[in-house]
Amino acid sequence: MDRDFIERNQVVERYLSGRLPLKGATDFERFCREHPELLDELGIPERVNAALRLLEAGGKPEPWAEPPKRFWQKLEIFLGLLGASLVLAIVLAIVANGSAQKSRRIIALQQEATERPLEPAASTRDIRLLPSRNGASETPAIVIGGGSEGQLADFRIDESRSPYRTFRITIDRIDQGRVGVIDRLGKDSDGNLRIALNDTALGPGDYQLTIEGLNWQGQPQPDSWVTIGIRATQ
Repeated sequence: MDRDFIERNQVVERYLSGRLPLKGATDFERFCREHPELLDELGIPERVNAALRLLEAGGKPEPWAEPPKRFWQKLEIFLGLLGASLVLAIVLAIVANGSAQKSRRIIALQQEATERPLEPAASTRDIRLLPSRNGASETPAIVIGGGSEGQLADFRIDESRSPYRTFRITIDRIDQGRVGVIDRLGKDSDGNLRIALNDTALGPGDYQLTIEGLNWQGQPQPDSWVTIGIRATQ
């Protein structure tokens, strides 16, 4: 292989375009290694520089440049994702444990309410309540019980200012769990919601009554709140 052979057979063009057979490419590389001055005579550096300028103009990396790693191949990102996954797993475990404890507490309260023996009500107490429309309070508006015998508390919850006619009342023991739900309770002619409750039925504690009005579709809408306290009989 000599210069005339290279020019006559367009060896440089075929090598650069990848069309030169393997043996021919090997022979040409060996010839260039033995005759490096031929590279300048054939103008190969200028061709390479022109090709690199084209790659740069087209936004393409150089052939020898290492391809960019995918984000999950980078160590710092991988470690960050691993740490976030561990934190998420711990948080989910804590939430699941708290939810399980709350569920067990609710079941225990329901069982306690079911199994609690009721003392017969020896008297009736008429109680009028004006619920709050600004939000729930942990301070009882009224306290029942605490006497020597059971008493029937006849609650009259004033809803005369509410536009709703039918209500749902949810009863929760504060900081403990749900006790019960009274659904589709209507106002009387005076605009009151009537609930009669034996003060030994729920056990001592503070109870929050969440009152929701039912719209024409039967969907509950927040309306008002009232908190009552129950004390153990002596």
